[in-house]
Amino acid sequence: MTGQGELALSVTSGDADLLDALFGKADRILIKKLSNNDRDWARFPNKHQAGVYIPHEQRDGGFFPALEVMERDDPDADEIRERYFTTLWPQAEGRDAEKRSRLVHYTSKGQETHMTRLPKSVFSELLPASFLVAGRIGRGGETAYECLTIDSASDEAALLADLFDIDPDFLIGEFDPAELKQQERERVLDFADQVIAAWLKGEIELFARGNAAMPDTASLALLARQAFLDKYGLKDINPFGMERPGDALREISRSIEWDLFREFQRKERSVQLVRSVLGDEPRTVDAPDVIRRLIDQLPAIDRLMLSASQQRKSRAGYSYEHHIEAMLGDGKIPFEKQVIIDARKRPDFVLPSLKFIDSGEPGSETGLILSAKTTLRERWKQVEREKGHRNLYLTTVDENIAANVIEDMASFGVHLVIPESLRRSKEAEYEGHDNVLSFREFCDRAVLPNIGVWS
Repeated sequence: MTGQGELALSVTSGDADLLDALFGKADRILIKKLSNNDRDWARFPNKHQAGVYIPHEQRDGGFFPALEVMERDDPDADEIRERYFTTLWPQAEGRDAEKRSRLVHYTSKGQETHMTRLPKSVFSELLPASFLVAGRIGRGGETAYECLTIDSASDEAALLADLFDIDPDFLIGEFDPAELKQQERERVLDFADQVIAAWLKGEIELFARGNAAMPDTASLALLARQAFLDKYGLKDINPFGMERPGDALREISRSIEWDLFREFQRKERSVQLVRSVLGDEPRTVDAPDVIRRLIDQLPAIDRLMLSASQQRKSRAGYSYEHHIEAMLGDGKIPFEKQVIIDARKRPDFVLPSLKFIDSGEPGSETGLILSAKTTLRERWKQVEREKGHRNLYLTTVDENIAANVIEDMASFGVHLVIPESLRRSKEAEYEGHDNVLSFREFCDRAVLPNIGVWS
C-alpha cells in the first residue's frame, strides 16, 4: 500500500489530487465497485434503477445517516425509509457540484436500497468495473459526503487499489483512513529500523542487494506461482487439472504477484532514498545537514518516484505472459513464443507452431494465436493485425472492456478469453457475447480437442 501523500508524486492528475485530499480529511471512506446498473441509469434513458445500489450492511452500518420512515397518504402501504444528505462532487460543475442526495429503502422490495439524486455527468462515461469513492467529512458543523468516481481504465484506479489494499475480487468496503495510515507507518518503520542498522554498520550497499533488490519479472512471477501452489496445495498450474484456470491466472498476477511487487518496491525505494540523501558511508549527521541534502537531492527523488510509477506499469504485461507460458507448459500444450510472423509481428504465443498453422495440411486450421494482455484499452487493435488468416484468441484479466469494444473484436474475428468469475459478472459487460470464452471454455473447446492433432 502506498503511503498517503505519495499520490501526487506518483500521478499528477487532478483526480489523484482529489483522492489524496479526500484520504487526508475524511474520517470514513466507502468504496464501491460499480455494477452495470449503477452506471446505466446515467447512460441510457428509461432505466429502472436510479442511482447506485447500496447493500443493507453498508446502509445500516453507521457510515450513512440513519433512515427515517417517510410519511405516506396510505397508512397501510409498505414503508418507504429514506434520508436526505449533502453530497459534494468536485469532479462535477455548476449545480452538480453539490447535491441533496437521497438514500431510499423500499421495504416492499426486500432490502433493496439506492443512493439517488446524483450527478449524471460523473457516471455517464465510466467504463465497467469503475468505482464510487465516498468520504464522510465535516462541513460547517454538519456531516457531508464528498464523492469521486474513478474510471477503471485510469491510473487512479490502480492508485485506489494500492492506497486501500483492494484486491481484484473487491466489490464494496468501508475504510478508516487513520487506521490505514497507522498500518502503513508501522510497516515502514519496521523496515526503517533495519535500514538504519545497516547504514550505521557501513553495510547499506550489501543490505540493498540482499533485502531490497527487485527481482526480474520472470523471477517475481515464479515467486507468485509458488505462493499460489503453496496456498492451495497444488503441484502445478495445469489448466486441465483446475476447475477455474482463468481465475487462477487472475489471482496469481493481479493479487499475489502484485502484493509481492509492492513489498519489494517499497523496500527498494526506501533504501534508494536513504542512499541518495545520506550516501553509503556512516557518519555523524544533524537535522540541518539532512534538510540540505534532501533539498539538494530533490531532482533525484522526483526521478525515483517517477521511475517507481513507470516500473509498475511496465511490469504488468510481462507478468501475465510468464504465467500463461507456465500454464501452457504445465498442461503439456505445444506452443511457440514470440515467433516472428508477417511484417515482423510477434504474437505472444502460437499453438502449436507457426509452421503447423501455415502448412496448409489437414488439421492446420485448428492452430491458433494466443495473445496475452493484462489490460486492453486500444491495444487489441495491434493484436488484430497479427491475425491474418489465423484463429486469434486474446486473453486478459481486465474487467473494464465495454460491450461495444467486444462487438468490434467480434467483427474482426477476435475471440476474448477471460477469467471464469468475470464471465457473468454484474460489474463487467462480457455476458451475452458469442466471441467471449472463459479460460476453462478455451481449454475445453479450442485446445483439448486438438492436442492430438498438434502433437
